[in-house]
Amino acid sequence: MKEIKNISRSRAQESSAAIERLYITMRHLFNRGFYKPMGVSGETLREALLSLRPEIYGSIAEEKVELSGLLYVIERLPVGIEECRFINLTSDEGYSKSHFTAIVPPKRRRNCYRIDDEQMNVEITRGRSDIYDILTHLTFIFIESHKIKDRVLLDELEVELTRDWEKLEEAVLQNKKMSLKEKEIAISHAANVLGRSFSEVLAIYDDFGTKEKPDRFLHVIYWLGKLAIDEVINNNKRTITFSPILRERLGHHIHGEIWANNIKEALKANNLLERPIHIISANMHSVMNSIFATTVLKTKFKDKSDFFIYEELSKSGANDVRNKVQEVALKQGMISLPDDASGTNIDVQLFDTAKIDWAKSSFPKAKVGKEAPVLIVMDYAFGEQAFETIDELLKPYKEGKNRTFLNVASVSIMGKAGILEGGKGDIMIPSAHINEGTADNYPFENELTAEMFEGNGIPVCSGPMVTVLGTSLQNKDLLKFFHESTWEVIGLEMEGAYYQKAIQSASKIRKSIPQDVKVRYAYYASDNPLETGSTLASGGLGTTGVKPTYLITIKILEQIFNVK
Repeated sequence: MKEIKNISRSRAQESSAAIERLYITMRHLFNRGFYKPMGVSGETLREALLSLRPEIYGSIAEEKVELSGLLYVIERLPVGIEECRFINLTSDEGYSKSHFTAIVPPKRRRNCYRIDDEQMNVEITRGRSDIYDILTHLTFIFIESHKIKDRVLLDELEVELTRDWEKLEEAVLQNKKMSLKEKEIAISHAANVLGRSFSEVLAIYDDFGTKEKPDRFLHVIYWLGKLAIDEVINNNKRTITFSPILRERLGHHIHGEIWANNIKEALKANNLLERPIHIISANMHSVMNSIFATTVLKTKFKDKSDFFIYEELSKSGANDVRNKVQEVALKQGMISLPDDASGTNIDVQLFDTAKIDWAKSSFPKAKVGKEAPVLIVMDYAFGEQAFETIDELLKPYKEGKNRTFLNVASVSIMGKAGILEGGKGDIMIPSAHINEGTADNYPFENELTAEMFEGNGIPVCSGPMVTVLGTSLQNKDLLKFFHESTWEVIGLEMEGAYYQKAIQSASKIRKSIPQDVKVRYAYYASDNPLETGSTLASGGLGTTGVKPTYLITIKILEQIFNVK
């Protein structure tokens, strides 16, 4: 037993060292300005990722191509990136004012621009975490592309390729809609190219497709393989560059400052700047729906539970009912601030609670007092971006030589996280955030407790949580160590330590907000990386996440509105 524990500890240490090498290398390459992922300069990144073998990337260290991990990554990168030999990471440098059309990945809000047949520009406006995220994803797909090359290139000198590759190329380049028979023939050849069974490819095929490109799976596999073959035969190495402006701006809070100032100016314009303020990091629907939806929609959904209504609102195609709720919210003090200027991709809603008709809300017993509070609801930040945005938001509002300190009464974080002792949809209440890769840890007095959520049919756990440098870089060995050692970590997320760092700096050091500011943290489990088949690459939560999302939101609002 002791020997097994020692092996587990040594693997965790190897994984921790691999993550450290990844981040040191990425910072070095960023400072250098460019590198070739499959060349000598990218070797350390590749070796560290293969040593780490993150759960989300599945069979990265095996000969067969990883399909679920590839889908996860492709959904977070711009359409067409697989065709590009040059990938340029830039700041917001004015491409939105050009003829280039912004390409936004389905599962990650970032603007990308196809400059020509060979180059894709990716805008980085969310800090270092965004760069780490992209570079690890690109390293993964380039490793997978060379697996394809190894299976189809029989002889480098003679440039002899397998028949399966030639048939796949023929199917992709015909550029017409395929019949069922043609599609299944192409899948058969693709399966041999990937080292996967026909049924495995068929099961994931449609998930890659779009309305415009239903056969995109074949397209992605072909272009990944084609560029990998070209790297070996013609020495045309793929290259990643970092623009000089990005290197100059990174870490200077440029986007966060613009974002925070826009919010403060909106507060000022609506005479809300000096009222008690409660900041909530959540999504753009749960707070609005929790306050207004059940009363607005009670006639449409007679005798239905509140959570049934929330599930209906969460379904795709529910625009009519969502619009009804939003219409009422806008009449009762909600101000929508979509982010179209700062580049943070974080939308915001302001709620002037003095204008809410409480008798017609879901909180008829609300006691907000004479100075009715203002809610600032911000969409999810991404990794280190959480520090940049909250740090700027908590600074005083400057108008000429005048400074107005914000009366921030509370900061509440409702987020998604990976769980280490439960399943998807469970709730986690942290008591501290441990910042992975550093000696930083942030204990705090959480106004939310596990007991508040008991009796609702959803398992709840509480304890420390680890703020990881990237969810795509975690593996079982490292997470088991965090969970089973004296850290007793219950889950992992990407923003908590950064939020708490900003809150403590503002309240305890700068004293720009009250020192007794209340904090609330609660997460619902989007995945369990310790369970095979339950990682983020296994798919979304569906309606499983609706109940915990609204339970957490309602508990936060009950405390803000003094509902006993």
